[in-house]
Amino acid sequence: MSQDATSEGDLRNTGMSLRHDREWDYELERIVEEVEERDAKKVGLQFPEGLKRRGPAVADDLRERCDDDVTFLLSGQPCYGACDLDTYLMRRTDVFVHFGHSPMKESDKIIYVPLFSNVDPYPIMEESLEEFEDPDDDPNVGLVTTAQHMNLFGDMVEWLEDRGYDVHTRKGDDRLTYEGQVLGCNYASADIDADQIMYVGGGKFHPLGLAMEHPDKKVVIADPVNNVVKVADTEKFMKQRYGAVHRAMDADKWGVIFCTKIGQGRWEIAEEIVENNENAYLITMDEVTPDRLRNFDMDAFVNTGCPRITTDDGPRFHKPMLTPQEYKIAIGEEPLENLEFDTFHGTW
Repeated sequence: MSQDATSEGDLRNTGMSLRHDREWDYELERIVEEVEERDAKKVGLQFPEGLKRRGPAVADDLRERCDDDVTFLLSGQPCYGACDLDTYLMRRTDVFVHFGHSPMKESDKIIYVPLFSNVDPYPIMEESLEEFEDPDDDPNVGLVTTAQHMNLFGDMVEWLEDRGYDVHTRKGDDRLTYEGQVLGCNYASADIDADQIMYVGGGKFHPLGLAMEHPDKKVVIADPVNNVVKVADTEKFMKQRYGAVHRAMDADKWGVIFCTKIGQGRWEIAEEIVENNENAYLITMDEVTPDRLRNFDMDAFVNTGCPRITTDDGPRFHKPMLTPQEYKIAIGEEPLENLEFDTFHGTW
């Protein structure tokens, strides 16, 4: 997505101006206070993929505010969530700042900066109400969102209540920081007593996973970033997953992927598959990509790491990439109709 220089905003002050007049709050003063309080000399900075290009400017801002003997180091490792910490850099710094996600792995060394958005969600929420039942007929509505909009979650609840709805929210399991928060791998916050749910946020993966895990609920997407309203439709996704399972049913050799990222490994599941299938081979990787797997002579793969590897990138792999539960279907341990969305539940 190209942007001209005038849309970038002043990178040296409060942060970065993005599309839709959105600005991220990098909480520079809090970081500086933490660095000074801990007398840190080496500070690691980790950004999600979409904001890595902003890293040097943030480092410059911090250099201006800190003593000359403080060194800032940028992580170049891929980063898609708080489960995706650069442990190599973290071990070699006094303070490690992780931008863009809410806390998952607590540590005295890690500073989490969630990068709250200031996009106004209410116009698109208003538009999305057309997809919901009239509150006189069914006032029960669930509300979920991502970390970037959690700063307005309480206000959004009140906004819906003012329009006659009984808003149902809950905090999910230990992987989740906030009430009403969903992750790309965890939708426990949607385990609520409402047949219709409003998801406020960008992207399609979160609401799609939510709709897959809760097929009895209508999931309405109110996207304030792209200014669109949609109802999550799982039909295309299900056809894709059924196709992958069918292609894998004749597989002889299986590659079982164990992801070494700190919050993504499911060792017990990977180990069980390998122990029970003499034609299964454990493959450890930090970053699972189609190119890295092309050199392995396998008929199909099982991903025990982040579920998004399978659902987002699945069609890009040269051989079928299945979830652990889909693997059981492919080898005949479970019926095809049992197919369900792969998620992480519980703590690390």
